[in-house]
Amino acid sequence: MPNSVNTQRRRLLGSTTALAGIGLLELGLGSAARAQSARPAATGVGQAPGAASFGAIRQIDAGTLNIGYAEVGPDNGPVAILLHGWPYDIYSFVEVAPLLAAAGYRVIVPYLRGYGSTRFLSADTPRNGQQAALALDVIALMDALKIDRAIIAGFDWGARTADIVAALWPERCLGLVSVSGYLIGSQEANRKPLPPEAELQWWYQFYFATERGAAGYAANLDGFNRLIWQLASPQWHFDDATYRRSAQSFDNPDHVAIVIHNYRWRLGLAQGEPQYDALEKRLASAPRISVPTITMEGDANGAPHPKPAAYAGMFTGKYQHRDIGGGIGHNLPQEAPRAFADAVLQVVQL
Repeated sequence: MPNSVNTQRRRLLGSTTALAGIGLLELGLGSAARAQSARPAATGVGQAPGAASFGAIRQIDAGTLNIGYAEVGPDNGPVAILLHGWPYDIYSFVEVAPLLAAAGYRVIVPYLRGYGSTRFLSADTPRNGQQAALALDVIALMDALKIDRAIIAGFDWGARTADIVAALWPERCLGLVSVSGYLIGSQEANRKPLPPEAELQWWYQFYFATERGAAGYAANLDGFNRLIWQLASPQWHFDDATYRRSAQSFDNPDHVAIVIHNYRWRLGLAQGEPQYDALEKRLASAPRISVPTITMEGDANGAPHPKPAAYAGMFTGKYQHRDIGGGIGHNLPQEAPRAFADAVLQVVQL
């Protein structure tokens, strides 16, 4: 099976040059681990849109990856790990992180595999975007940084990943904040057709299922991802600097392969890796989540998402759902940073 994934990777990347992205002391958290800085970045949260940035991006070997991540806040604070989605990056949290740091949190914001400065340690590792792989990346990062437990929060791919960590490793998860709620899926569940209106919202998934779509994404990366931003957040009037600050993270040698594999795997059109089979079997049973959880939804989310009533029963611990008004779309942390930060700060107090 790994060979078949590698073959697909070579096809995608080869035909892709035909293809040319709180008591704080009571929480029992691990001590901070130092990692080398990779590149400096200006700071300035609260400046004009697109101007705010994180400080130096750090790098650390974790599992199969060398992960790039931003870190904000005190070394000895309780930990919040913030996970972005597609096609976004760590800058979805550039206004959230300092709010959490001001409250005493150590905030970790990693680039997912295929984004920013995150790289595979081996050229032979399959460029695999399946859900279990992304979740294990988070566990590997926590282990590498000697973080025992953390609040895990995210949206889009990041919300699904956070859900999986909370479901399969609840002992590592102090609390969960998940935009659009319960997003754990399976290839079997995805075989069931949706109503036409819902299928239409997933147009890009079907596009990516074709070789034309893979080549089209690689050839039109900037325009494609900007379009997704516009469709997913129709009332968010981001400027060019804001988009381009994040678009730099798509200039990653594995971005296209990871994105295409992610969506093809969901439809059963691409194989995963056998070491994840046992985890995927557990995820296919739709495991309940018992850790304290806040789910969130923006009132103008233009991306496919379930209704809150459809997933409320999947959370068996302390639970709250929050609807965020004011034209907030899919990229909720960046569009409503105070609301997202408040959820992270309050989830362990439910």
